[in-house]
Amino acid sequence: MPTDLLIHIDGSAAWIELAEPQRGCPLNLRTVAQLAAAIAGARAADCAVVVLASSGRAFSVGGDIKDFAAAADPGAYIDELAHALHAVILELHALDAIVISVVQGVAAGAGFPLAAAADLVIAGESATFTLAYNKIGLTPDGGSSLLTSTLGFHRTMALALLNPLMTASEAHSAGLVSAVHPDGEVTAAVRAVVETLLAGSRSAQVGTKRLLRGRALPLTGSDLDLEASRISAAADGPDGREGVRAFVEKRAPHFG
Repeated sequence: MPTDLLIHIDGSAAWIELAEPQRGCPLNLRTVAQLAAAIAGARAADCAVVVLASSGRAFSVGGDIKDFAAAADPGAYIDELAHALHAVILELHALDAIVISVVQGVAAGAGFPLAAAADLVIAGESATFTLAYNKIGLTPDGGSSLLTSTLGFHRTMALALLNPLMTASEAHSAGLVSAVHPDGEVTAAVRAVVETLLAGSRSAQVGTKRLLRGRALPLTGSDLDLEASRISAAADGPDGREGVRAFVEKRAPHFG
């Protein structure tokens, strides 16, 4: 099986890297399965910290639109992908480990909520965040609805409907990003955060994660099931099919 993801376990820290840089680290069934396996490996190794990063120009450009377009039944394919990705999101929330996402370049589509699923989000100064689902006639998934807890209802609605690029600085000011560093200094900064966490009390850190997540970001499978059902229905509709075709054909979509 091709490997679109790398994992390295160093003591009590797991370093997971999305590694298909030439395509912007897109999310498809193969990649999400590898991500789920890597997280399971970190759990089995009883890691106290899990770092989720990527190589290349993007953290992740989101769903693999070419796979959407090639699917005989786009709705069924996207439904399967959404449920697989949502299982990963739930696992990141449930891990007895502090999860750090490292965003350099763009986190787009499902890449945005995947980055936001971490407990700490560290960004390079050139990082950007955009949902962009509506551009191809789809509704958000991947836990995007949880952004309302971090960013507020109206800001999340504007991100979902108007598809602006949120800069790293804006994401930091909005409370999404924990820290912003010059692009060339991000790796060292992340290693310093990992060392700080590993030197601390794991039981207190996990207890803090449970307390704050339970208060601010309560998450159940049914919450994500609604996202999956909406995006699969959108993918089966005329606008979703047109949006995906237009993206692959590199033209503006013509929605009904």
